[in-house]
Amino acid sequence: MELTLQTPSLLFPAISLLMLAFTNRFLSLAKLIRDLYTQYEKSKEQKVFVQIKSLRLRLTLIRNMQFFGISSLLLCVICMFFIFNGQTEFAKYIFQLSLLLLIISLSLSVWEVQISTNALSVQLSDMEDLNLKK
Repeated sequence: MELTLQTPSLLFPAISLLMLAFTNRFLSLAKLIRDLYTQYEKSKEQKVFVQIKSLRLRLTLIRNMQFFGISSLLLCVICMFFIFNGQTEFAKYIFQLSLLLLIISLSLSVWEVQISTNALSVQLSDMEDLNLKK
């Protein structure tokens, strides 16, 4: 496979969109955590505390998703630098590492989506239980 300057540059838009999505998830999660914290301070309900604890894992995952995504983008730029300097063999290894970091970032994203979906399912079942009690 021939590695040209265009090859790593193809990932720039994809990684940029991923980073935007990860940042939006982080911001919505931060707002949810602040709201739950306020609710916990008022009620001291254990259920709210458990939700906050679960959100800590999601926050860590999002931080790591962003870290690996940004690292992947950085390695793409470094790869382009080595291609530009004529060191294509080394650039191939850098590009492979960049792709690996992107795979890790996407895998963490899948994990975080699963946790988020499970949390929503629990909340929906709680609402259904409350509706059945009426």
